[in-house]
Amino acid sequence: MSCLAIDYDDVVAAHRRLAGIAHHTPVLRSATADARSGAALYFKAEHLQRVGAFKFRGGYNALSQFDHGQKASGVIAFSSGNHAQAIALSARLHGIRAVIVMPEDAPAIKIAATRGYGAEVVLYDRYTQDRETLGRELAEAEGLTLIPPFDHPHVMAGQGTAAKELFDDVGELDTLIVPLGGGGLLSGCATVARARYPRCRIIGVEPEAGNDAQRSLASGEIVTIATPRTIADGAQTQALGCLTFPVLQQCVDEIVTVTDAELVETMSFLAGRMKQLVEPTGCLAAAAAFSGRVGIKGQRVGIMLSGGNVDLQRFAELISAAAPQATTRADRA
Repeated sequence: MSCLAIDYDDVVAAHRRLAGIAHHTPVLRSATADARSGAALYFKAEHLQRVGAFKFRGGYNALSQFDHGQKASGVIAFSSGNHAQAIALSARLHGIRAVIVMPEDAPAIKIAATRGYGAEVVLYDRYTQDRETLGRELAEAEGLTLIPPFDHPHVMAGQGTAAKELFDDVGELDTLIVPLGGGGLLSGCATVARARYPRCRIIGVEPEAGNDAQRSLASGEIVTIATPRTIADGAQTQALGCLTFPVLQQCVDEIVTVTDAELVETMSFLAGRMKQLVEPTGCLAAAAAFSGRVGIKGQRVGIMLSGGNVDLQRFAELISAAAPQATTRADRA
């Protein structure tokens, strides 16, 4: 028997709970992306999920298992945006009060959407305040159930349903590449991959400025860092979770990093060539494939596009700033 927080049966059960509620997101292909990477890439389009990110899967799975007392009291979560929206919408669907602790510098589109789903938003300074402490204090004061963004078995199992759908749709893959912040998505997806196709190589990708997971797996213990300064706001975590870390240790083959510049270039490619609007964090896996950080030549490769919640003005600023560099590279080619 596994001593890990979740197993494949938990993901299957979560998939049943989500049936007819979460979108079965499409798998996208691109001949240009294949040529660029030298591999057959299968993009799991979780940026087209409800709330614009995979986070809805874990949020809904967690709230669907609340007992009567928890439903009556309400839920609280802390998040930079996508988990916030996931809990807010899931709470509305279940008729539960939701309080969300969000950084004041979170993308405006994420704060607005969270409020739009009916949640009460409490803002904090991510560089001077601790969101977990604030969340737990509010939970205790108001009798709310805290659902963290990644370190929770029901959240982890829900996120794993994205990989289950991908394998159901395309079959066995040589490599699965997944964005990595706190490890909820990667731990869920890795659990599925190891159960379904043990030979599949599993790669996590985090921003270069925030490589706490890479360092944690290398050292054999959870490494905590200062809040990383990166455009990948969904991966500005300081440490892996106590539940996600053991899953990554046991199931993940490698953690790689990509730069912010590589994320912007990938955002531009996905928008320009595939007509997909993907946020920086959502581009982590694709950026690793395009940049050559992972050897995938001749392979069938799954790419998780984890979210698409980015302010259009911010998107335009990032792309336009990178455009002169891209033009120069093209001129030299």
